[in-house]
Amino acid sequence: MKYIALIYGAEVQQTPEEQQAEMAAYDAFGNALLERNIVHEGEALHPIATATTVRVRDGKIVTTDGPFAETKEILGGYYVMDCKDLDEAIELAALIPGAQNGSVEVRPLVVFG
Repeated sequence: MKYIALIYGAEVQQTPEEQQAEMAAYDAFGNALLERNIVHEGEALHPIATATTVRVRDGKIVTTDGPFAETKEILGGYYVMDCKDLDEAIELAALIPGAQNGSVEVRPLVVFG
């Protein structure tokens, strides 16, 4: 079954060294998925300042700069993982570096067709 792991955390400024260490941790997580033969995909998102929220009201497109809700934690990236069950998805989500300081929401994906 496919699960999405949504990575939430505070948007903070990092030194180049901190960025490098964080990327190394994410690379290690990706390698751990490969070693376990977990089919996956994932991407990081640009900073929240680049977000645009789209709504349709009375047939008109309304856009707002930024995310849809005020919150201290922002969605920073995700992984889609093909796991045997929810227990495995949770086990893997706990290994995502962002879980150490933020949170990772795990949800099963609906596969159409």
